[in-house]
Amino acid sequence: MADFHQGGVITTLHRLGRQDRGRLEDELRRFAPERPLALILPALASEMDGPALAGILEELKGADYVGQVVVTLGRAGREDFQRARRFFSRLPQPLVILHNDGPRLTALLEELARAGVSIGQEGKGRAVWLALGYVLAKGRSRCVALHDCDIVGYDRLLLGRLAYPLMNPRLDYQFCKGYYARVAGRMYGRVTRLFVLPLLRALRRVLGPLPLLEFLESFRYPLSGEFAMDLDLARLNRVPADWGLEVGVLSEVFRNLNPRRVCQVDLADSYEHKHQALSPADPGQGLARMCTEIGTTILRSLAADGVELTRGHLRALEAAYVRLAEDLVASYAADAALNGLAFERHQEELAVDTFLHGLARACHQFLEDPRGRSALSNWNRVRSAAPEILPRLVQAVEADNS
Repeated sequence: MADFHQGGVITTLHRLGRQDRGRLEDELRRFAPERPLALILPALASEMDGPALAGILEELKGADYVGQVVVTLGRAGREDFQRARRFFSRLPQPLVILHNDGPRLTALLEELARAGVSIGQEGKGRAVWLALGYVLAKGRSRCVALHDCDIVGYDRLLLGRLAYPLMNPRLDYQFCKGYYARVAGRMYGRVTRLFVLPLLRALRRVLGPLPLLEFLESFRYPLSGEFAMDLDLARLNRVPADWGLEVGVLSEVFRNLNPRRVCQVDLADSYEHKHQALSPADPGQGLARMCTEIGTTILRSLAADGVELTRGHLRALEAAYVRLAEDLVASYAADAALNGLAFERHQEELAVDTFLHGLARACHQFLEDPRGRSALSNWNRVRSAAPEILPRLVQAVEADNS
């Protein structure tokens, strides 16, 4: 059984006792007319051939409290898109698929770029951003939930627990983040365990206590791909277009919401999805690239919050990070030993070394460009720059799906 400890500045909703999916879904059905939910599924065309997605769709058939499903499909040619229409058609909920690489959406994106709107780069961030724009334009939902399409052993209780804090009208949350233990015979989640956590602690050691750092440290798994938000917040939040998506979203939530309106929820006893390669020899790939983009996002978020970061601060940050990360390796080794988990200390320390180089690149990129250009414009800005874009987005998507 999980603990019931409340730490940090946000509310933590735990898994306490036996989980009754039937009871939870009965309540969600009652909430749905007042708080209709849209589910966004960011998917790659290749995931239709993977081990997870078919099982996810079978589970989602029973989630009849979901008002609409929006699949935002990436790395997909025309044949992939047509195949996706057949593949996802097994879902009984109202369904639409965004062909992000198709000619209609590509033309709209090019038009937005000419109008001065930041459309970022191709990837999950832009895919999520387009899906949020579609949900906002349709106006059928009050809240939106998102989870990945590579979750092995998926149980729709994960979605129910994620959506519940926003769909329950007696609660007062506008943003909910999922967390879980990435354990399957060994500890995974290396970027969270060995990069983000020691980095946030190192920043606090170098800069002192800061509200944004306290907020980010309150999340047990800040890099999880599962979150739910109120549609009013979706209009305001900027979405990073790179690997900084998850921490960038949290930084935007910090900017736009009181922490009392934010919660995190324990979604599952275990969680298994695809693992990225470490890529220590190639900083443009795998976790090496991921930690650079996450680190840059955190540094730029601090600067945007008015925090001064000098070269001296960043040199001290690198040294503090290494010490704290090495201490955490020892802590994880003890935790693994007690629980009978495999633990390769050399690989953990190699990850720390790789992440240190990524942090150094992040510090260099921050000094070169403290503001950055990776975040996409929020939808309020988009509507101001191109007032007709949302109905045209709906027309383009529905023409692709007709």
